[in-house]
Amino acid sequence: MPPVSQYVERPATGAKSQFKPGHKIPIQHLTKPGLESDMADPKPVFDQIPTEDGGYQKYKAAGKLQGKRAIITGGDSGIGRATAILYAMEGASSLIIYLPEEESDAKETKRLVEEHGAKCHCLATDLRKRENCKKVIDTALQTMGGIDILVNNAAFQHMLTDISELDEDQWERTFDTNIHPFFYLSKYALPHMKRGSTIINCSSVNHYIGRGDLLDYTSTKGAIVAFTRALSNQQLKNGIRVNCICPGPIWTPLIPSTMQTSAMEQFHTVPIGRPGQPSEVATCFVFLASQDSSYIAGQCLHPNGGVMVNG
Repeated sequence: MPPVSQYVERPATGAKSQFKPGHKIPIQHLTKPGLESDMADPKPVFDQIPTEDGGYQKYKAAGKLQGKRAIITGGDSGIGRATAILYAMEGASSLIIYLPEEESDAKETKRLVEEHGAKCHCLATDLRKRENCKKVIDTALQTMGGIDILVNNAAFQHMLTDISELDEDQWERTFDTNIHPFFYLSKYALPHMKRGSTIINCSSVNHYIGRGDLLDYTSTKGAIVAFTRALSNQQLKNGIRVNCICPGPIWTPLIPSTMQTSAMEQFHTVPIGRPGQPSEVATCFVFLASQDSSYIAGQCLHPNGGVMVNG
């Protein structure tokens, strides 16, 4: 890791500066689900990749997803927004899914995607209801004419220190948000996907480390990995690859809207010494959606700042 003095600031779209080693995120608490526009500086970064000296450079697209059509849940902000933007840069159109209260963020994502020359369709709906998951697939077919990529990314978390504090309704809400829609959307999308299509699920580092203050969230993330591996083994005969991404600490609206102050103060404590940016995870979503990953199936990528998971 370069010494802190080598990390310098460069102008970058969507960010005032990059997080440097030892850089703590701003302590800020937002109302759930949290809006990107309300986050403190440095803002999340979407179409820029960190350089060796700590600045930024524009993501270099190569037409890897030309003509592809993607569904991205949680696509209004954070990792979902960055994925939609990088997909656009690679030539893919998208349908982004989000909650009605996230409409303003979704409109900004649509603007940014279309600024890069791709179509972005928007659908505000609650994925906890299976009929809404069916509506997502119907909308994708109507607006894009097909589905090549399904990105299951939407998630909910709420921190509690002990199981005695974990309300049963919250347990069910977390599972209804974080894993059940992955099943419904995959089930409804697969009849419309062909050989070469991909499903990419977003899990987390947390189930590998067993994070105690996110018991329900951590449990759903472990379920996502198991679901990914089983669905992959099932669908390979159809030429459809299913993989998973397990991010570490990434600067998104989920953090200031759900994490306690003590957890935010430790958010940078990974071997690389800083939080990650959404763009650094979105590159993984590009890789797994493209033919660059043609021999990868049922696997997990770990953009987590160097945390050893061994799982």
